[in-house]
Amino acid sequence: MDQIRQLTEKIKKFRDDRDWMQFHNHKDMALSLCLEAAEVLEHFQWKKPEEVEAHAKKCKEELSEELADVACYLFELADNLEIDLEKAIERKLTINGQKYPVEKAKGTMKKYNQL
Repeated sequence: MDQIRQLTEKIKKFRDDRDWMQFHNHKDMALSLCLEAAEVLEHFQWKKPEEVEAHAKKCKEELSEELADVACYLFELADNLEIDLEKAIERKLTINGQKYPVEKAKGTMKKYNQL
């Protein structure tokens, strides 16, 4: 069993032990995913570029928890939608590799249609 599947099973057990599946519809899971991602962003809001690295180091544990929240919602939502997240990531990396070939994309932040 792959690590994503193992983590997803732990997340589902946590959820099911509390009878929370009734609240975990696709819309609310997607909303929760976005809200948790926004909490990651909140750490960097209003900071100057030179302040970001120091803040990230100082608040590493808090950022770790927020990123874990994002991952939990992501893994569960993918499972609820019957999406194999590992396969989806592999497929997306292949697609992005075609859109952003190294020889054209290396060192640039241009979008694929501008390369």
